This record gives sequence, C-alpha cells and structure tokens, in this order.
Amino acid sequence: MDLHRPETPVIGIHASPAARLTPNAIGARDDTVIGLANAAPAVSVGLTLAALAAASAYGSGPIILITAIPMLIISNAYRQLNKWNANCGASFEWVGRAISPYLGFVTGWLMVAATVIGTVSCVDNLGPSVLAVFGSSNPTSTWPDIAIGTTVCLVMLLTAIAGIRITARTQVGMAVVEYVILLGFAVAGLLFVLLRHPGTVPIGRGWISLTGMNGHGNAAAGFLIAVFLYTGWDGALYVNEEVTSRNRNPGRAGIMAVALLAIIYTVSEVGLQGIVSPDKLQAHSSSALVYVAQALAGSTGGRLMALALALSVTATCGAGIVLTARIICGMAGAVEFPGLLRPGTRHGTPVAASVIVGLLVIILTWVYLLATSVQGAFTAAVNVTGMLFASFYILTALATVIYFRRRLARPADALFLGILPLGAAGFLGWIVVQSLAAASAAEIWSVVGVAAVGFCLMLTSRFALRSPYFRVRRETGAADPGSPSVNKR
Repeated sequence: MDLHRPETPVIGIHASPAARLTPNAIGARDDTVIGLANAAPAVSVGLTLAALAAASAYGSGPIILITAIPMLIISNAYRQLNKWNANCGASFEWVGRAISPYLGFVTGWLMVAATVIGTVSCVDNLGPSVLAVFGSSNPTSTWPDIAIGTTVCLVMLLTAIAGIRITARTQVGMAVVEYVILLGFAVAGLLFVLLRHPGTVPIGRGWISLTGMNGHGNAAAGFLIAVFLYTGWDGALYVNEEVTSRNRNPGRAGIMAVALLAIIYTVSEVGLQGIVSPDKLQAHSSSALVYVAQALAGSTGGRLMALALALSVTATCGAGIVLTARIICGMAGAVEFPGLLRPGTRHGTPVAASVIVGLLVIILTWVYLLATSVQGAFTAAVNVTGMLFASFYILTALATVIYFRRRLARPADALFLGILPLGAAGFLGWIVVQSLAAASAAEIWSVVGVAAVGFCLMLTSRFALRSPYFRVRRETGAADPGSPSVNKR
C-alpha cells in the first residue's frame, strides 16, 4: 500500500512510490512517550505555573481536569480517523479527503507551523536551564545560550536521522528522569503546604472550585491557559506508519498521552503552586519551577529542577524535528513537493526533511537570540501557538463527523462520532475566539502572517506544481463499520 497517497488515487494520476518509513519499529509505549515529549510537560508547567495560579485563584486542578475532557474527545477522533487511514500526514490527509483538499493543505500547514514555532520557543530557553544545572549563568551574553541550543539541536538531529528506534529509546530515557523530578517535587510540595510551613498558601475549598479561592478565579482565563498546556499530544499520530498495529496503537497512544498529561499537570500545578506566597510566585513567574524547587530544597533542588527543564526542552527539540519531518513527508507524497522530502531507502527515515527542519530550528534560534528587533514579533508568534493547535484540532474533529456521517444513525456512533466531537470543537472554537479577543495587535498580525504564508504555499502547490492532491475524491465512511469507505466526487 502506498503510505503517502490516498488509498484510492485520482484516476489517471500516477501513484507515487511506496513510502519507506520503517514499519513496526516502535510500540505503543514508545509512541505515547513521543506524544508526551512533544507537549513538553516540565516546560509547560514552568511557563504556566504562576499564570494559572493567578487566573484560577488556585483552582487550577479542576480547570486542568475539565480541559482534559474535550482533549480526550479530540484524541478519540484522531484514533477513529487513524483506523481509516494510518498516514504520517494525519489531519492533513484526513481533512483533505473527508472535507476538502484545500482545507487539508491549510490543516497540514498549521501542523507544521505550530510544531516548529513551539520547538523553537523551547530551544530558546535551553541555555539558561543547562547553565543553571551547573550553577552558572551569564545574562549579558547570548553566545553560551546559542552554543548550547545549537549543540543540542545537532545531537537530536543526528538521533532523528539514526532512526525512530533510537529516537524512541532516547525519549523514554529522558522522560523517566524528567517526570520523576517534576512529580517528586510536586508531591513534596503538596506535603510542604499541608504541613503549613510558613509562607505557604493554605489549601482550602477554593483549590477544588472553578471559581478558586474566595470566588476570585476566572474560569475562562484558566481554560485558555489549560488548553495551551495540553497542545502537542497529537505528535503520537505522526509516527503512526512506524508503530506496531499502525491502525490501532497510534490512536491509543494519543489517548494515553492526554490521560497522562492530565495526571502530570494536575499533580504538578496543584503540588507546586502553594509552596511560596502569591506575590513571590508572580515575581518569579519567568523561572517559577526553579524558584519553588529552591524554596523546597535549596540550591540542589533548583539544579535538579533545571535538569528536568533541560531534559524537557531537549526531548521537545528531538520530537519536534522527528514529527515535523514526518508531517512534511506526508504532505510531500500527496502534494508532489520535491522528491527529496520523501523517506529514503537507505535510512528508513526522512533524512532530508529532518535536516531541513533541524537547520530551520537552529537558524530561527540564532535569529531570535541575536536579532533583538525580531524578538517581539517571535514572542507574539509563540503566544498564538495554542490557537494554531486548537484550530487544526477543530478541523480534525469536523473531519471525523463528516467522514463517519453515515454511521450517525446508530446511538453509540452518534455520541462518539458526532455529538462529542462537535462539542469538543465548539469548546476549542470558543477558546480561539476568546484568545483572539484578548490578543494584542502583534499577536493578531502573527496569526495573519501564518495564514498568509500557508495560503501562498497552497497556491504554489495548486497552480505552479499542479499537484494532483487538489483533485482527490472526497471519501465518506460506510454505514457498516466493517465496510470500506465510499468515494465521492
């Protein structure tokens, strides 16, 4: 079977050669860890700890758990669509074949843009984390940060080229250390607060309420932050062609990644938010994790937490290179991008695409750290990354409803393939609207810029490259789950 083309190609169009990604290379556990790495748990907690505590008035636990519900629904939508077509292009392929190839291309571009921007934003913070592990820093010079970020990117690029097996093993090793440190400090922090150490925030009913302590929490603001926390779990689906039982395990891994993120985030945010006073937490919001770890265990605790952050960034960098390369391959096979972006026979991995993504991350990191004039624009782009993820999650949910619409007469399918995906898409749509309403002018222009670049690439593919992808037939699932899909004009 051709893994980068629609299973039913357009009549008269020559099918591309079979993909050569390594089949059955990793299992569901490894795939789950890759999805977790793409979400960058330690980095995400560090970025949101102070903001979520303030927005929710320490009611972060309920906010995070409730946000997990639509994310689990969306991940189940991914699972159902992956049963139909396990392609590393994932939502690009699904939306394109179920709704419209033009919308599918937009979806693929959003996936690439969101993953690259998210990866670069993490790498920019790698240098300070690594230096903090060794108890040294030089805030007046960016060259140590550049050297560390570049070195780590190159190492993770070489790991990606070596193949998905070594990538998965590396990710598992880093994840074990990262999560043990993060959750260990979170549990210790919760005990620290329960024992009412001086300067801590006492636990009250507000900690389990959507309105927070004394009703001062803003649930809407909390949900905006919580959605950002979860983004990235979908990475488990972009290596689906290399996972055992490719039509089943990647979908399960996506659901498992969301469930584990819910546990990690709830324990971490709740366990760490009350260690220091609200004023001190907000004053150290940019380095909240290291600061609270130091409050618990002194300089040694701070260095351990810095290690967890460094591992989280490194894992995200590796996952970003691996996953973006596979998304590009999924698009290249269908849209007729240059053949060098497709998987090669020698390495069983998309070498050229991996190199392009790795070098792009390094270049953007250098530009950000050296060209202070663009830092504001890049920060604005980072701030809208959550909206980019939410947008293609919404499109994927809609593709689920549209593709499986013939099965919605059945009560169970109506619920899980219709009502729930639409509800989750509605929730995320509300998040996007709220985010745009609160966005600055620079952030709105960032959204416009991402959309404009994607539109130009789509026009180039459609009219300059004359891609046959834009003439694929729409498909819809049969009313009987055991029957093949139906082609439509």
